[in-house]
Amino acid sequence: METPTTSTYEQERRTKVQKLRELGLEPFGGQTPGIQPLALIKSVYKPEMGHDGGPPVKAAGRVILKRDMGKLSFLTLRDETGDLQVALDKKRLSDLQWQVRCLIDLGDIIAVEGPLGVTNKGEITIWATSLAMASKALLPPPAKWEGLSDVELRYRQRYVDLFANPQVMATLKLRIRIVEEVRQFMRDRGFIEVETPMMQPIAGGAAARPFVTHHNALNIPLYLRIAPELYLKRLLVGGFAKVFELNRNFRNEGISPRHNPEFTMLEAYEAFGSWQTMAELVESMICHVAEKLFGTLKIEHKNADGTVRRTINLEGDTTKPAGQRWRRVRMADLVEEHTGWHFDKNKLQDAPPAVMSRILDLYAEKLQLTGPRDQSAHYRTFIHHLDRMSPAEQLQEVYEKLIEPTLIDPTFVTHVPSVIIPLAREARDDPFFADVYELAINGQEISPGYSELNDPDIQAQHFQHQVGDEQQKMDDDFINALKHGMPPAGGMGMGIDRLVMTLTGAESIRDVILFPLMKPIE
Repeated sequence: METPTTSTYEQERRTKVQKLRELGLEPFGGQTPGIQPLALIKSVYKPEMGHDGGPPVKAAGRVILKRDMGKLSFLTLRDETGDLQVALDKKRLSDLQWQVRCLIDLGDIIAVEGPLGVTNKGEITIWATSLAMASKALLPPPAKWEGLSDVELRYRQRYVDLFANPQVMATLKLRIRIVEEVRQFMRDRGFIEVETPMMQPIAGGAAARPFVTHHNALNIPLYLRIAPELYLKRLLVGGFAKVFELNRNFRNEGISPRHNPEFTMLEAYEAFGSWQTMAELVESMICHVAEKLFGTLKIEHKNADGTVRRTINLEGDTTKPAGQRWRRVRMADLVEEHTGWHFDKNKLQDAPPAVMSRILDLYAEKLQLTGPRDQSAHYRTFIHHLDRMSPAEQLQEVYEKLIEPTLIDPTFVTHVPSVIIPLAREARDDPFFADVYELAINGQEISPGYSELNDPDIQAQHFQHQVGDEQQKMDDDFINALKHGMPPAGGMGMGIDRLVMTLTGAESIRDVILFPLMKPIE
C-alpha cells in the first residue's frame, strides 16, 4: 500500500473544506464571543457537578487527539494554557453539527459549547451541545504528536513547535515574564527607559562586524547597531542620570548554541556610578528575577528524563550583604588558580614549561581530543595565535577559552586588560587593567560592567590604539560629546537571551528565541 504524501493529505483536507461549504458552513470561522482559556475552564469543575451537571462553558482549541467510537467521539483540545477533553455525543448535537464532527482532522481549531462534567474514568470533559469549525488545518500536524523530533524543523516551523511541544510554549512565555521583571526592576531602581537609534552612521560601542545597509535619500551607508552604548552615554552628557534600554543588537558573525546574529540586550548607565555599583545592580536583579519567578536561588538544569544535569547556585556568600555575595576575582588570579601561570605582563611563552603544558592540556581537554594533538586544526591554531599575541591578549585568550566555560556559579571576573576594553576607565592602581567586571554564569559571559571612561583625550587615544579584533571606528561626534563633559558613570550590559538560558536550563540560544535565524532551504 502506497504511503500518502503530504500533498495527498492536503488534498483530502481541501475536499473536507469544500464539504463544509456545501453544508453552508464557513471552514475559517469568525469571532466567537465568550471563549475562555482551557485551564480556567478546567479549574471550574467540582466533584459535585457529576457527569454533566456543571455550568455551560465555551471553549476553543486545536485538536491534538481524536477518538471515534460510533456515536461518541472524544477530542483533546489544546490552547496556550493547556489541554482539555471534549465529548461529541450524537444525541447532544444537531444532524448538521454531527456532520461537522465527521470532517474534523488533527490540527483543526474548533469552538465548542456545553456543560462541564467528567467521564466514567474521571476525566474532566466538556459535553458539547454546539460545535463549530474555527480554522480548518490544510496540513497535518507532526506525525509524532509528542512533538517535532527534527530539531532543525522545530526552529524553522516554530508555529508548529509551539502547539506541538507545550514545554516550548512554557519556556518562551517564561522568557516574556523574565523580560517584564527585568524592566520593572530597573524602573523600581529609578532608571528611565529610552530608545536609541537602531540604524547608525558609525557602528560603535562594541567590537563586532556590523550589518550594512544604505539610505537612498541621503545616499549614505548605515549600520544596524552592534550596541547602544555611545548613544546612551550621550544622554548622560545631556543630563539624564539613570537610563536603560532593552532592545535588539545585530552582529554579522557566526551562529552557535550561544550566538544569534540578532539578540536582545539590556544596557544601563548611571551618573556617578562605577563598576561596583553595576555589579551590585546586576547581582540584585538576577537574584530578584530568580526568586520572583522560580522561588529559589538554586537553579536546576534538567535532562529530558528529569534528572539534574547541573545546579547553579545564585546564593553566593550569605555572610556578605545582599548584592555583594557573588565571587569577585581578578582575571590574572583566576587564570593562575586554574593553570598555575603567574601573569606578570611577560609573554605567555615565557611561562615555565610545566605551566605551559598545563594550559595546553586544558585546551586539549576542552576540544575532547583523543588522538595526537598535532592532528587537531583547532589545537594548532590555538598554539599559533597564542605565540603571537601580546600579554594582554594572551591573558584574555586563556581566560575565555579555558576558564570561563568552567564558571558555573556566578563569578565577577575583574581587572581585565584595559587595551581589550577601550571604553572603560583604566584602574588607578595599575593602568594596565581596566575598572571592569565580566560576569560569568553557566560557563558563559552574561554581563560586562564598567567604570566608564569620560576623558575625551584618553578615549580618542584608546580608539586609535586598539588591538586585534577589538578595533572599532573612531566616532568623532562621541568624542565631541565627551568634550562637553560626561559625569563619571557606571555602565553595564546584560544578554537577555543568555540570562533566559541560564534560568530555564535551555542548552541552545535558539530555544529561547521565538524565531531564531535559520539558513533558508534551497
